[in-house]
Amino acid sequence: MHMRKKKWARPELDACPWFVPDPSALCGRWAERFADPSLPFEIELGCGKGVSTAQMAAANPGVRYVALDVSPDVLGEARRNIVRAFGEKPVENILLTRADAAGVGSYFAPEDGVRRIHLSFSNPWPRPRHRKRRLTHPRQLMQYRGFLPVGGEIWFKTDDDPLFDDTLVYMDLCGFETEYLTRDLHASGFQPNYVSEHERMYTGRGVPIKFGIFRRNAEEMDFDPTRWKMPEE
Repeated sequence: MHMRKKKWARPELDACPWFVPDPSALCGRWAERFADPSLPFEIELGCGKGVSTAQMAAANPGVRYVALDVSPDVLGEARRNIVRAFGEKPVENILLTRADAAGVGSYFAPEDGVRRIHLSFSNPWPRPRHRKRRLTHPRQLMQYRGFLPVGGEIWFKTDDDPLFDDTLVYMDLCGFETEYLTRDLHASGFQPNYVSEHERMYTGRGVPIKFGIFRRNAEEMDFDPTRWKMPEE
């Protein structure tokens, strides 16, 4: 489902001091845009309306965040949700940027010190010919390895069982070790968990939320992720 076009979104983003129109221009230099560049740095790919993003940033002023989405309309909603979450406090520890996550390797560099990537309820792309578009596909994971340090993490949430199962294969193949895994996040008691619109919707339907934390190892990877396919494909 596509969001209805919002005429106010682009003007509000253009006027927002913590919106970055071109993330590639800051590759390797993200620290320059934050009041305190020494804070830990995390990114979210596909933040959507930013409901959970806003909660996360407001609750963790000691962490720098960049939240990315391809749609200016949903980013407009995210900006408003962040403003509401911060209330009267200034928004200093999060930046929004518009870009396609498929090109993430040109937006961030090892010098940026990204310690964690958040992937929540990304498109499962169920058809085999579309699976390379998944944000957990090896094509993407190898890009993440290009800027994540050894020990850097991916926090992944989804309602989709096939995507989750395939992601476990992808992570193992690309040198990401499983640190935590649950097929029912809400029953597990894991914290912190910042609940998005999608998560609230699926939980309300009785769909358990799958969640994993995967840590980048030091292994050298030698394969072409753009040509790799699941064994059954």
